[in-house]
Amino acid sequence: MIRYDRVRIRYPGAAVPAADGVSFDVLDGSITAVVGPNGSGKSTLVRALLGRAPLEAGSITVDGADIAAMARREVARVVAVVPQREDPAFPRTVEEFVALGRYAHASVWRPHGAADAAACAAALEETGLAAYADRRTDELSGGEWQRTRVARALAQGTRALVLDEPNSFLDVAHEMALFELLDATARRGVAVLLISHQLNLVARFASRIVLLAGGVVAADGPPSDVMDAALLERIYGWPLLVSRDAAVGAPVLVPLRRRAPL
Repeated sequence: MIRYDRVRIRYPGAAVPAADGVSFDVLDGSITAVVGPNGSGKSTLVRALLGRAPLEAGSITVDGADIAAMARREVARVVAVVPQREDPAFPRTVEEFVALGRYAHASVWRPHGAADAAACAAALEETGLAAYADRRTDELSGGEWQRTRVARALAQGTRALVLDEPNSFLDVAHEMALFELLDATARRGVAVLLISHQLNLVARFASRIVLLAGGVVAADGPPSDVMDAALLERIYGWPLLVSRDAAVGAPVLVPLRRRAPL
């Protein structure tokens, strides 16, 4: 389980915190989605987990252990992270890049072995990248690169998985395949934290939605509670309505036009 407990984060020189008193749990075996407008503090919470945004107050724990007291490799053994932005220092094959996910489990005395190879092969298969194993990362499309990063995280074999906008650059089929993969991953007992702008997909797959606005939690609960038209219209500053998807029963956000078409 991942727990954010009264987390406050302030960037150097900023007058107000990027996140202020944020608390929520990401339970094992479920998907928790953090949503909100641009600049609401979503990615800041991931940077804090990675140690790139120091906490001014509060704590972040994984399975009860405070990440502030853990070495980076120790953190990587319990939680895998797919950040929003990432550029490799130099190209390598997809297989080699995915194998980096096993680095946290390796040591001078225990190089990569059969178990590591099996974990990487399974991750490539799950993300539909087995046929791309020998392709160089600088030859990939945006969607293929995104799936490669997800595969590396899956190869880590952690109990918690954090993804910041993982569906960027993905077409409809690969986007749905990714969300179904995350759902299957959660069903295996993994705690999945998903940062996303795709409210309609989140409403279908997440068991809990945390809505941020201005660095604070504006709403927290099941999709049916958070997907409220009046609340979302106020937070996003745009006219909209929320209906029900007749096919799957999930709430659906429909942005409205402010002006009638010409």
